[in-house]
Amino acid sequence: MTMPQRALVVDDLAGSRAWLGRALDLAFPGIEVQQASNLAEGLGLIDPPPPLALIDLGLPDGSGVQLIEALRAKSAQTLCIVATVFDDDAHLFPALRAGAEGYVLKDQSHEALAEMLRGIAAGQPPLSPSIARRLLRHFQPLPQPAPIAAAEVLTARETDVLRLIAKGLTLAEAAGLLDLSRHTVAGYLKAIYRKLSVNSRAEAALEATRRGLVNY
Repeated sequence: MTMPQRALVVDDLAGSRAWLGRALDLAFPGIEVQQASNLAEGLGLIDPPPPLALIDLGLPDGSGVQLIEALRAKSAQTLCIVATVFDDDAHLFPALRAGAEGYVLKDQSHEALAEMLRGIAAGQPPLSPSIARRLLRHFQPLPQPAPIAAAEVLTARETDVLRLIAKGLTLAEAAGLLDLSRHTVAGYLKAIYRKLSVNSRAEAALEATRRGLVNY
């Protein structure tokens, strides 16, 4: 992208608009900056579409995502950058899906933001470091659960006992259903505690479920 000559700033707070305007002027000296304080004003300033737009998400009459969608519908060349206090997935990913190509947080100086904006000409998307890390984590494969050691694997009978105990049955009730003595069931339960490194029936049931040893 070449150095933009015009930019749109949409934010309901005057202080934030001034902060964004200073960052734009520092990054692109002489740039023409138009400002809007809400969604309706922003929509009124996108014809013709600006080459660059800095957009807050929490606007008093709607979401900045709506403005991003409108801008992308008018011009695929407009670079939409979110400038917000929201750093959670619920705000980040809808904005990216709408077409935002940058996401910066309002927790930095305008000089730091200007430095990120200068990278636009080199094709570097403006992303706050915490947002970049969140994106990387999102697309990393989920860690695989550690394999269960052979000594920790329950036998079929132990699994039967655990399933019944986890359902709230007493030792005597479990023994009756399995046609075993209460003493034998107690021995199985003791082995279950040892294998799963737990000290109560509730802990045993939770640990077995976590490891996928028992299906309810």
